[in-house]
Amino acid sequence: QVQLVESGGGLVQAGGSLRLSCAASGRTVSNYAMGWFRQAPGKEREFVAAINWSGGNTYYADSVKGRFTISRDNAKNTLYLQMNSLKPEDTAAYYCAARPRGSLNLIRAMYDYWGQGTQVTVSS
Repeated sequence: QVQLVESGGGLVQAGGSLRLSCAASGRTVSNYAMGWFRQAPGKEREFVAAINWSGGNTYYADSVKGRFTISRDNAKNTLYLQMNSLKPEDTAAYYCAARPRGSLNLIRAMYDYWGQGTQVTVSS
């Protein structure tokens, strides 16, 4: 089993930055693809960004492209999401996810393991 714990959320003004972390435990996720999803109140959980096992391939939702950067440190078993130029519409609970396949995926159902989420609130 893999346990995922997100951290780094908080309250920030529009235009600001946050860096989310997702620490994995239970086993190494160095050969897992991983992703970030978010869920705003009253909305479905949506894809944000994904990364393959090596970090050499990434993909972003159009809404965050050019502002967010996903990365990983396999030696630390940790996933990151650097969020810049934050907007009020980025306000949501952010979840990291892992799938026991090396190739990245945009589909929520393709991920087997999920964290509990960290709240990001962007004020205008």
